[in-house]
Amino acid sequence: MKEGIFNGLGVADIGAVGAIVVLLLFLLSVWSVVVALDRALAFRRARRQSIAFARALSVNQDDDWLQAAIDTAKKFPHSHLARVVSAGVLTFQSKKARGRLHSSEVIEAAERALDRAAVVKSAELSRGIASLATIASTAPFIGLFGTVIGIIHAFEGIARSQGGGFSVVSQGIAEALATTALGLVVAIPAAWAFNHLTGRIERLRAQMANSASELTDFFVDFERGALLEAPAGG
Repeated sequence: MKEGIFNGLGVADIGAVGAIVVLLLFLLSVWSVVVALDRALAFRRARRQSIAFARALSVNQDDDWLQAAIDTAKKFPHSHLARVVSAGVLTFQSKKARGRLHSSEVIEAAERALDRAAVVKSAELSRGIASLATIASTAPFIGLFGTVIGIIHAFEGIARSQGGGFSVVSQGIAEALATTALGLVVAIPAAWAFNHLTGRIERLRAQMANSASELTDFFVDFERGALLEAPAGG
Protein backbone atom coordinates (compact mmCIF):
# COMPACT_ATOMS: atom_id res chain seq x y z
CA MET A 1 0.00 0.00 0.00
CA LYS A 2 2.29 2.69 -1.37
CA GLU A 3 -0.04 5.61 -0.77
CA GLY A 4 -1.29 4.60 2.68
CA ILE A 5 -1.60 6.88 5.65
CA PHE A 6 1.76 5.66 7.01
CA ASN A 7 3.80 6.79 3.98
CA GLY A 8 4.96 9.87 5.82
CA LEU A 9 6.40 7.69 8.56
CA GLY A 10 8.28 5.50 6.12
CA VAL A 11 6.34 2.37 7.04
CA ALA A 12 4.06 2.07 4.04
CA ASP A 13 5.53 -1.27 2.98
CA ILE A 14 5.47 -2.94 6.38
CA GLY A 15 1.90 -4.06 5.98
CA ALA A 16 -1.00 -4.53 8.35
CA VAL A 17 1.16 -5.71 11.27
CA GLY A 18 3.36 -2.65 10.97
CA ALA A 19 0.30 -0.41 10.86
CA ILE A 20 -1.00 -2.00 14.05
CA VAL A 21 2.40 -1.51 15.71
CA VAL A 22 2.46 2.15 14.73
CA LEU A 23 -1.09 2.65 15.99
CA LEU A 24 -0.26 0.93 19.28
CA LEU A 25 2.83 3.06 19.79
CA PHE A 26 0.80 6.16 19.03
CA LEU A 27 -1.79 5.21 21.66
CA LEU A 28 0.96 4.49 24.21
CA SER A 29 2.48 7.87 23.48
CA VAL A 30 -0.85 9.63 24.03
CA TRP A 31 -1.41 7.72 27.26
CA SER A 32 2.04 8.62 28.61
CA VAL A 33 1.49 12.30 27.82
CA VAL A 34 -1.93 12.30 29.50
CA VAL A 35 -0.61 10.57 32.62
CA ALA A 36 2.43 12.84 32.87
CA LEU A 37 0.36 16.02 32.55
CA ASP A 38 -2.33 14.77 34.92
CA ARG A 39 0.18 13.82 37.63
CA ALA A 40 2.17 17.02 37.19
CA LEU A 41 -1.00 19.06 37.70
CA ALA A 42 -2.00 16.91 40.69
CA PHE A 43 1.42 17.40 42.33
CA ARG A 44 1.31 21.12 41.70
CA ARG A 45 -2.18 21.38 43.20
CA ALA A 46 -1.15 19.30 46.22
CA ARG A 47 1.93 21.42 46.80
CA ARG A 48 0.04 24.72 46.58
CA GLN A 49 -2.75 23.60 48.89
CA SER A 50 -0.29 22.12 51.36
CA ILE A 51 1.60 25.41 51.56
CA ALA A 52 -1.67 27.25 52.13
CA PHE A 53 -2.71 24.69 54.74
CA ALA A 54 0.59 25.01 56.64
CA ARG A 55 0.32 28.81 56.61
CA ALA A 56 -3.26 28.69 57.87
CA LEU A 57 -2.25 26.42 60.75
CA SER A 58 0.78 28.52 61.66
CA VAL A 59 -1.33 31.65 62.18
CA ASN A 60 -4.16 29.82 63.94
CA GLN A 61 -4.45 30.96 67.56
CA ASP A 62 -7.57 29.02 68.58
CA ASP A 63 -7.55 27.42 72.00
CA ASP A 64 -8.84 24.17 70.52
CA TRP A 65 -6.04 23.71 68.01
CA LEU A 66 -6.99 20.12 67.25
CA GLN A 67 -10.48 20.99 66.06
CA ALA A 68 -9.13 24.02 64.21
CA ALA A 69 -6.71 21.73 62.35
CA ILE A 70 -9.59 19.48 61.28
CA ASP A 71 -11.69 22.42 60.13
CA THR A 72 -8.75 23.93 58.24
CA ALA A 73 -7.94 20.62 56.54
CA LYS A 74 -11.44 20.49 55.06
CA LYS A 75 -10.68 23.67 53.11
CA PHE A 76 -7.78 22.01 51.29
CA PRO A 77 -9.05 18.66 49.95
CA HIS A 78 -6.12 18.18 47.55
CA SER A 79 -3.40 18.79 50.14
CA HIS A 80 -1.41 15.71 51.06
CA LEU A 81 -0.39 17.30 54.35
CA ALA A 82 -3.99 18.17 55.23
CA ARG A 83 -5.03 14.57 54.56
CA VAL A 84 -2.38 13.17 56.91
CA VAL A 85 -2.86 15.75 59.66
CA SER A 86 -6.65 15.44 59.69
CA ALA A 87 -6.47 11.64 59.85
CA GLY A 88 -4.11 11.73 62.81
CA VAL A 89 -6.02 14.42 64.69
CA LEU A 90 -9.40 12.76 64.14
CA THR A 91 -8.09 9.45 65.47
CA PHE A 92 -6.41 11.14 68.41
CA GLN A 93 -9.60 12.95 69.33
CA SER A 94 -11.86 9.92 68.95
CA LYS A 95 -9.59 7.61 70.97
CA LYS A 96 -9.04 10.21 73.66
CA ALA A 97 -12.78 10.92 73.93
CA ARG A 98 -13.41 7.32 74.98
CA GLY A 99 -11.39 7.89 78.13
CA ARG A 100 -10.61 4.20 78.56
CA LEU A 101 -7.24 4.11 76.79
CA HIS A 102 -3.83 4.96 78.18
CA SER A 103 -2.13 7.98 76.63
CA SER A 104 0.47 5.76 74.96
CA GLU A 105 -2.29 3.70 73.32
CA VAL A 106 -3.97 6.86 72.07
CA ILE A 107 -0.71 8.07 70.54
CA GLU A 108 -0.02 4.68 68.95
CA ALA A 109 -3.49 4.66 67.38
CA ALA A 110 -2.89 8.15 66.02
CA GLU A 111 0.47 7.05 64.58
CA ARG A 112 -1.18 4.15 62.79
CA ALA A 113 -3.80 6.51 61.37
CA LEU A 114 -1.04 8.83 60.16
CA ASP A 115 0.77 5.95 58.45
CA ARG A 116 -2.42 4.68 56.79
CA ALA A 117 -3.32 8.14 55.53
CA ALA A 118 0.18 8.64 54.11
CA VAL A 119 0.09 5.28 52.32
CA VAL A 120 -3.37 5.91 50.85
CA LYS A 121 -2.47 9.42 49.72
CA SER A 122 0.82 8.19 48.21
CA ALA A 123 -1.06 5.56 46.22
CA GLU A 124 -3.53 8.18 45.06
CA LEU A 125 -0.77 10.55 43.95
CA SER A 126 1.12 7.71 42.23
CA ARG A 127 -1.88 6.65 40.15
CA GLY A 128 -0.79 5.87 36.59
CA ILE A 129 2.93 6.52 37.14
CA ALA A 130 3.80 2.81 37.01
CA SER A 131 2.33 2.64 33.51
CA LEU A 132 5.01 5.08 32.34
CA ALA A 133 7.72 2.63 33.39
CA THR A 134 5.89 -0.13 31.53
CA ILE A 135 5.66 1.98 28.39
CA ALA A 136 9.31 2.99 28.64
CA SER A 137 10.44 -0.63 28.89
CA THR A 138 8.09 -2.19 26.32
CA ALA A 139 7.79 0.45 23.58
CA PRO A 140 11.25 -0.31 22.09
CA PHE A 141 10.38 -4.03 21.92
CA ILE A 142 7.06 -3.27 20.27
CA GLY A 143 8.90 -1.17 17.71
CA LEU A 144 11.48 -3.93 17.26
CA PHE A 145 8.68 -6.41 16.65
CA GLY A 146 7.39 -4.20 13.85
CA THR A 147 10.90 -3.96 12.45
CA VAL A 148 11.35 -7.73 12.40
CA ILE A 149 8.04 -8.21 10.63
CA GLY A 150 8.95 -5.46 8.18
CA ILE A 151 12.33 -7.01 7.38
CA ILE A 152 10.68 -10.39 6.83
CA HIS A 153 8.26 -8.80 4.39
CA ALA A 154 11.10 -6.97 2.67
CA PHE A 155 13.07 -10.17 2.07
CA GLU A 156 9.93 -11.99 0.97
CA GLY A 157 9.37 -9.26 -1.60
CA ILE A 158 12.95 -9.60 -2.84
CA ALA A 159 12.54 -13.37 -3.09
CA ARG A 160 9.35 -13.03 -5.09
CA SER A 161 10.95 -10.57 -7.50
CA GLN A 162 13.94 -12.95 -7.93
CA GLY A 163 16.42 -10.15 -7.73
CA GLY A 164 16.98 -6.73 -6.43
CA GLY A 165 20.20 -4.93 -5.70
CA PHE A 166 21.46 -3.25 -2.55
CA SER A 167 19.14 -0.27 -3.04
CA VAL A 168 16.07 -2.50 -2.88
CA VAL A 169 17.29 -4.27 0.26
CA SER A 170 18.34 -1.05 1.99
CA GLN A 171 15.03 0.62 1.20
CA GLY A 172 13.03 -2.24 2.71
CA ILE A 173 15.20 -2.38 5.83
CA ALA A 174 15.05 1.40 6.26
CA GLU A 175 11.26 1.31 6.10
CA ALA A 176 11.18 -1.55 8.59
CA LEU A 177 13.47 0.27 11.05
CA ALA A 178 10.99 3.13 11.23
CA THR A 179 8.97 1.30 13.89
CA THR A 180 12.06 0.82 16.05
CA ALA A 181 12.78 4.53 15.84
CA LEU A 182 9.16 5.27 16.69
CA GLY A 183 9.35 2.91 19.69
CA LEU A 184 12.35 4.85 21.01
CA VAL A 185 10.56 8.14 20.46
CA VAL A 186 7.74 6.85 22.65
CA ALA A 187 9.97 5.20 25.27
CA ILE A 188 12.45 7.99 25.99
CA PRO A 189 9.93 10.67 27.07
CA ALA A 190 8.01 8.06 29.08
CA ALA A 191 11.19 7.05 30.94
CA TRP A 192 12.07 10.69 31.61
CA ALA A 193 8.55 11.43 32.86
CA PHE A 194 8.59 8.36 35.11
CA ASN A 195 11.89 9.31 36.73
CA HIS A 196 10.84 12.94 37.16
CA LEU A 197 7.44 12.11 38.65
CA THR A 198 8.91 9.41 40.88
CA GLY A 199 11.32 11.96 42.31
CA ARG A 200 8.46 14.34 43.00
CA ILE A 201 6.32 11.69 44.69
CA GLU A 202 9.26 10.78 46.92
CA ARG A 203 9.52 14.40 48.02
CA LEU A 204 5.80 14.46 48.81
CA ARG A 205 6.17 11.25 50.81
CA ALA A 206 9.02 12.79 52.76
CA GLN A 207 6.86 15.81 53.53
CA MET A 208 4.05 13.58 54.78
CA ALA A 209 6.48 11.58 56.91
CA ASN A 210 7.91 14.76 58.44
CA SER A 211 4.43 16.12 59.16
CA ALA A 212 3.40 12.82 60.75
CA SER A 213 6.53 12.83 62.93
CA GLU A 214 5.95 16.43 64.04
CA LEU A 215 2.31 15.73 64.80
CA THR A 216 3.25 12.68 66.84
CA ASP A 217 5.62 14.85 68.88
CA PHE A 218 2.77 17.29 69.39
CA PHE A 219 0.52 14.50 70.64
CA VAL A 220 3.21 13.38 73.08
CA ASP A 221 3.66 16.92 74.41
CA PHE A 222 -0.10 17.35 74.56
CA GLU A 223 -0.51 14.20 76.64
CA ARG A 224 2.37 15.14 78.93
CA GLY A 225 0.78 18.53 79.49
CA ALA A 226 -2.56 16.90 80.26
CA LEU A 227 -0.90 14.59 82.79
CA LEU A 228 0.92 17.48 84.44
CA GLU A 229 -2.30 19.46 84.69
CA ALA A 230 -4.25 16.52 86.13
CA PRO A 231 -4.95 16.82 89.85
CA ALA A 232 -2.83 14.70 92.14
CA GLY A 233 -4.42 11.35 92.83
CA GLY A 234 -6.95 11.90 90.02
